[in-house]
Amino acid sequence: MKSHAKSRLRAAAAAAVTVALGCTALAAVPATASAAGEPIAVQYRTGASGASADQSEPWLKVRNTGSASVQLSDVKIRYYFKGDAVGEVYRFACSWAVKGCGNITGTFGTPAHPTATADRYLEIGFTSGAGSLAPGADSGDMQLRFYRSNWQPLVQSDDYSFGAGSTSYADWTKVTAQLGGATVWGTAPEGNNPTDPTDPTDPTDPTDPGENGPTLFDDFNYSNHSDPKIAAHGWSVRSNAGGPGVPGATWAPENVTFATQSGNSVMNLETSTAGSGESTKQTEILTQSMKFRNGTYAARVKFNDAPKSGPDGDHLVQTFFTINDLKAPMADDYAEYDFEYLPNGGWGESGNILYTTSWETYRPDPWEAVNQHTESRQSYAGWHDLVVTIDNSAITYYIDGQLFGTHGAAYLPERGMSINFNQWLIDLAGQTSTSPRAYDQQVDYVLHVKDKVLTPSQVNAKVAAYRTAGTTFQDTVPAG
Repeated sequence: MKSHAKSRLRAAAAAAVTVALGCTALAAVPATASAAGEPIAVQYRTGASGASADQSEPWLKVRNTGSASVQLSDVKIRYYFKGDAVGEVYRFACSWAVKGCGNITGTFGTPAHPTATADRYLEIGFTSGAGSLAPGADSGDMQLRFYRSNWQPLVQSDDYSFGAGSTSYADWTKVTAQLGGATVWGTAPEGNNPTDPTDPTDPTDPTDPGENGPTLFDDFNYSNHSDPKIAAHGWSVRSNAGGPGVPGATWAPENVTFATQSGNSVMNLETSTAGSGESTKQTEILTQSMKFRNGTYAARVKFNDAPKSGPDGDHLVQTFFTINDLKAPMADDYAEYDFEYLPNGGWGESGNILYTTSWETYRPDPWEAVNQHTESRQSYAGWHDLVVTIDNSAITYYIDGQLFGTHGAAYLPERGMSINFNQWLIDLAGQTSTSPRAYDQQVDYVLHVKDKVLTPSQVNAKVAAYRTAGTTFQDTVPAG
């Protein structure tokens, strides 16, 4: 069984499992509050007012300042701070909360534009168990804290959101709050507001690997699944048996097809079933080499909520991911980074959900996993620009140019990975009909730039330059 097959089994637990940093949904949002009159405000006080401390203690309250009820599960709060050392790992804890510590989540991320006082943030979220706030109500006390994983003292006097004199609750605009995907309170650190200048696109020649880093670009300009150029360009169209997916399913290379849409060649992955494992045909394409590690990964992918034929409802997974093989249970050199869209739910979810998941390692039996994930429960039907960047401090995911989630240094890769796309069925419980049905996932291009962190706008410019030059494939990434 290929290692990515095992990883799909692990993903069933991704929604429930997180180690050390926790997990929380992170919608694509702007970064500063609007004018007064927005529906929520955040109050802050510190439980540790010293310039340095064993742990930082941002105590918070969320107030409903609007005229309608607010679901706390729709609220995210960011507290910005300066990391104490390169690659430092932090831990979040809740000492006490009126809403219950079990209903509060905390995860760490990196701002899109780090500053001298903010190259990290702690994001606070809420589970559905936290309930709602009526107009005029507040969440009550949330006594939160975070600390360095090695328990060395941390400096907080240089933290953007820290207020040494804030020893009683008051409105505090140096934390930001997001409600339903829009920032409605606070001012983010300089360079992270929606009015700040966007990053310039890279004006250099995208075919110059010396200046931009070794690059893989593929426009998927092939005739069919048996086109010899596919293998010559380093890809393998899967035909061997095994997971992920329902038992008895096969991987059908003939269902990987290519067509021209709007002037670009597009790859289509079709997955079909008639309600049994034997009738289920899934699709996957992956690089033969595991030579890809740090840098930027990007693809333009079309997710579909409905089948192209037959009844809807199957627990389908549509993906773009990188992965390497697990050498041994809990091996620390394992790595995997996923975009996984479930249009009909699955893994305990009842509706649309998109996951990004960063894996450090796992043990299949008895089950143990080390991962961090971000999710968004909404439809992602249609074309989307997916970007994930990996540097020496974090893994950062973007969708359509907007930050989706940032995962910590504990999940960075130790060795190379392959690049993969697949579409498969978790089970046959979502749709029990024996009527034939088929689903499509489409891919416009894939790009990897070794050891270079590109902004989404730089990715778009690079792809546009390749197409203007008539370049449909390039691979200058070394094998080592």
